Amino acid sequence: MLTERYIDGLNQRHQLEFNNVGKEILPWLEDVAAENNCKIDRKEWKSKYNSYVIYDYEPFCSDGFEINLVISSFSREHLDFLKYLYENKLNTIEYLNNCVIS
Repeated sequence: MLTERYIDGLNQRHQLEFNNVGKEILPWLEDVAAENNCKIDRKEWKSKYNSYVIYDYEPFCSDGFEINLVISSFSREHLDFLKYLYENKLNTIEYLNNCVIS
């Protein structure tokens, strides 16, 4: 799930929030964000069972946690492109999983 927070004004960073990012996609997303002049403002592991348990580092046992990222950039177009790549990556993975199941 994506949450967009665009702020108008000079020298304002636009933000895009990625919720429940898969652990296997996280390194790819971080690399693509860096390649597109985006900065990771916040990366957190939030417990699926206790909403008050939030870590800013990967816990020892990361099962039962969802990974949330806030990525920002001065250019809204960079964030839109990053969103496009992320959604296409998820769609491709889902398509391939469906092919394997069939």
